[in-house]
Parts: sequence; structure tokens; C-alpha cells
Amino acid sequence: MAQYDVFTNPSRSAADGIPYVVVVQSDLLDALATRLTIPLAVPDEANEVPSALCPVIVVKGKRLHALAHYAAPLPARLLRRPVDNVAVQASALVSALDTVLSGI
Repeated sequence: MAQYDVFTNPSRSAADGIPYVVVVQSDLLDALATRLTIPLAVPDEANEVPSALCPVIVVKGKRLHALAHYAAPLPARLLRRPVDNVAVQASALVSALDTVLSGI
């Protein structure tokens, strides 16, 4: 599994609003049993989100918000087949994680 691979959300109960997760963990840590992921959520038109914290990421032609403040490890065994890779959008994801860590 590669950094920035996108997977179907393994949590069926949350998959309606958060259909995908993206792996942000470095490939150098593949020996670990978990992968740090960011949930990718369907935009909620009723609630505006800060773009620095929740950038728009395009997956299979769909615009989704990366919820960096909900980054969490998931067992690698739950992430089966990638549906996309968003490495070309990596800078937005890294910037969102920087916002979580430093507030900038």
C-alpha cells in the first residue's frame, strides 16, 4: 500500500458521510500493523469548514473534504484494495496536517 492511496471506508456505519479514507503515513513505516489515515467526507452544504483544515480532495471525480483533525490509525488489514491515489494532491493534505499540529 502506498502513501496517499485512497480506500473505501472500512466502517460501514460511517461510510455514508465518509465514503473514503486516505493513507498519509510514509511508505517507510510499512512494517507497522496500522496506517495513519485521514477521512474523506462528503461536503455538508449546511456547515462551512475551514479550507486550511479540511481541504477539498478529488477522488474518482468527486469533491470531498479531508478531515485532518480526525486523522487516526486504522489496521492495515482493513484497507483492502485502493480505489485511487491522490499523491498529486499531497501538498493540501500535508498542509492540513500542519494546521492540526501547529495551528498555522
